[in-house]
Amino acid sequence: MAAPADLLGELMTQSLVAWRLSGGVRRSGDGAILVTCNSHEIRIRPAPPDSPFRWMVIDGARGRGAISLVAVLRQVRATLDPGYATMQVRIAAFPLLPP
Repeated sequence: MAAPADLLGELMTQSLVAWRLSGGVRRSGDGAILVTCNSHEIRIRPAPPDSPFRWMVIDGARGRGAISLVAVLRQVRATLDPGYATMQVRIAAFPLLPP
């Protein structure tokens, strides 16, 4: 079984393809995943153990936490493809409709 960082690297590689963005994905010496595209270099690494986040997404001097891989993908796409129209979903409980 592959290590989580290897799987994340493959996910990011395939995401660039799906988003039709040209760039590259590689591992850094400290184990972070580096995504390069459109003059950006984004570092993705596990968050520190005392953090409420699971991942840290760092673009230059700006770092943000992400609670899931979905949040990582959303942050990376927003940075690399600023023209992408994001969609928000709201899930709420409603009473059942009568039959």
